[in-house]
Amino acid sequence: MKFGVNLPNYGAVVSALSLAELAAEAEAAGWDGFFLWDHILASKNQGLQIVDPWVALAAMAMTTESIQLGTALTPVARRRPWKLARETVTLDHLSLGRLILGVGLGAPVKQEFEHFGEDGDRRARAEKLDEGLAILEGLWRGKPFAFKGKHYSIDKIKFQPPALQEPRIPIWVGGFWPNPAPFRRAARWDGALPLKHNRDLTPDEMGAVRDFILEHRTSKEPFDLVHIGTLSGKPTGVRKTLLAAHEAAGVTWWQEEFQKYKDDFKALKALIRQGPPR
Repeated sequence: MKFGVNLPNYGAVVSALSLAELAAEAEAAGWDGFFLWDHILASKNQGLQIVDPWVALAAMAMTTESIQLGTALTPVARRRPWKLARETVTLDHLSLGRLILGVGLGAPVKQEFEHFGEDGDRRARAEKLDEGLAILEGLWRGKPFAFKGKHYSIDKIKFQPPALQEPRIPIWVGGFWPNPAPFRRAARWDGALPLKHNRDLTPDEMGAVRDFILEHRTSKEPFDLVHIGTLSGKPTGVRKTLLAAHEAAGVTWWQEEFQKYKDDFKALKALIRQGPPR
């Protein structure tokens, strides 16, 4: 099992500079990955301090050498897929192949879509996500590519350079379990990041996600099952039991969520310095 830091892209102490520093600390402490949320407003509080995740991830790439970097999760429906293709390929090269793209429908709908005149309809967001992923994969190849869909249309074009990673930049798909649609989608890509409203998923629930993915997956390529949870502050015995149960359920990544420390840089840095809860 690998271990990643999971942090919002907003908070009193969150900036591109502070995140670059924290990423370097995480790498030195033995974390395997660092994953940022991708919000543009995120709250009714329009004064909330928010950093662009792609600029921040670029800064983080420049202060690290081996730790994997990514988003959890990027709402593809509120981005232009060709612009996202440019951003991800650029970051993939900048990081020497360390980028993981986490994707989802996006929330909160009212603040992040409708506030800016974007279509917040769930079906439309799902359609744009699927079309967007097809476009990303096509443009990442660096070969002539055209696309005609319900929401997006691209005349034949070739994006250079291609993505550094092969066969592509890994795509993890997030969604709320047990809603089946996100996990049928995830089975077509490289990983699943299941979520539950207001609580962590149990090992049994993660095992059910794994079984669902295996039932719907046709590729024999490796697949990641990602759990976002909180072990900080729990007794050592409880942590060991939880990790063992999740690993037995097929979890390949544990992302430790540090949302509650987004306004306390000193505490956040100290916790990251402790290293992953192996």
